[in-house]
Amino acid sequence: VQLQASGGGLVQAGGSLRLSCAASGLDFSDSAIGWFRQAPGKEREGVSCISGTGDITDYTDSMKRRSTISRDNAKNTVYLELNNLKPEDTAVYYCATDLRSTHSCSTDWVVWGQGTLVTVSS
Repeated sequence: VQLQASGGGLVQAGGSLRLSCAASGLDFSDSAIGWFRQAPGKEREGVSCISGTGDITDYTDSMKRRSTISRDNAKNTVYLELNNLKPEDTAVYYCATDLRSTHSCSTDWVVWGQGTLVTVSS
């Protein structure tokens, strides 16, 4: 099982980015996908998650009105749209899967991607 996160970059405050998490080697529609981030000197935190079928989504409070998670199971890819970005959103963003949640999010993430860096300038 492999996850490949991409789409990070340098953006000005107020800008937007779309992150992608491409997966292989798993039953994609049976697997919840979560997005996480880790800022320099801080602990990793959850950002959003989506169930295998896409019927359930969840967001951390700080990103609830500024992000949208979606998935295309035909392409084995999950997307995270980030809007109105702030300098405090600067972090490495990771995606992960639990390999088992068709209709729920998860707290048991077992496979992680390598991360993509998002840098927001003020």
